[in-house]
Amino acid sequence: MSVLEAAKSKPLEGGASFSLANRLTRVVWGLAWLLLARWTPPPFHRWRGLVLRMFGARVDPTARIHASVSVWLPANLSVGANALVGPGARLYNQGKISIAERAVISQGAYLCASSHDVNDPDFQLLLRPIVIGRQCWVAADAFVGPGVTMHDHAVLAARGALFTDAAQDGIYRGNPAVWIKDRKLRR
Repeated sequence: MSVLEAAKSKPLEGGASFSLANRLTRVVWGLAWLLLARWTPPPFHRWRGLVLRMFGARVDPTARIHASVSVWLPANLSVGANALVGPGARLYNQGKISIAERAVISQGAYLCASSHDVNDPDFQLLLRPIVIGRQCWVAADAFVGPGVTMHDHAVLAARGALFTDAAQDGIYRGNPAVWIKDRKLRR
């Protein structure tokens, strides 16, 4: 579902950024998550994955998605094997978000896959996909910005804000996040 042209839809004047079909899909999705998943006990990861898949997400059956997770549009989400999306995480996936196998998105983390054209007087919405590589860790309350790729094994420390790509095995912290050192995973 594509973004509407801001020059025509005038979102700054109350117009929509997405089509009516997109907006209706998200209403149905929100109700479905509320009724079928939001209240479920912690061990019901497979059930919540099934609910996400019913709305177009690609979620491996071994992935663990907590009930309090917020997903903007399941069709723009991919979660790999044994990945974890923790309590209260927000996946604002107007653009696509891909979370690879064994990656961890900790509690309260926020992934935002869109932005706006700051030079456009109509404030055009831009979809900028996020890729979280294998065995990455986005720690508690961290923010991953639009268009960011965290290469395999990268870490973003708690409350960090990442606006540029993270190198493989890199550990980042701060706002804006800066490289601290390399991760040395025991093999």
